[in-house]
Amino acid sequence: MKIVSTIARYLAGLIFFVMGVNGFLHFIPFPPPEGAAAQFMGALFVSHYLTVIFAVQAIGGLLLLVNRFVPLALAILAPVIFNILCFHAFMVPSGLPLALFVTILWALAFAAVRPAFAALFQPRYQAQP
Repeated sequence: MKIVSTIARYLAGLIFFVMGVNGFLHFIPFPPPEGAAAQFMGALFVSHYLTVIFAVQAIGGLLLLVNRFVPLALAILAPVIFNILCFHAFMVPSGLPLALFVTILWALAFAAVRPAFAALFQPRYQAQP
């Protein structure tokens, strides 16, 4: 399982780093979205919110690739993945398979560092004396 999670971490890191940097440098062209997806992406673009999203993706991907602060990287990428899933589920279903693939990669990488999140899964906070 360790090898699988390492491969998943590198793949997820590569995907997020490349896509985050692509948001700034535009070296991978994508067709413009249509309908509600175009309106949604237009609002994100006009508000400059896409800059934040691309920066989070690039930083999270880089942290995964260099194997530093992996729990932090997974924590900051989780809401990004959730939004990617929702975007593709509700507006552009053709991208859903890749979104699900990235979600699986995230879950496999998470499995290796799950003990770092142990406190989040406790029903009550236990203060240390």
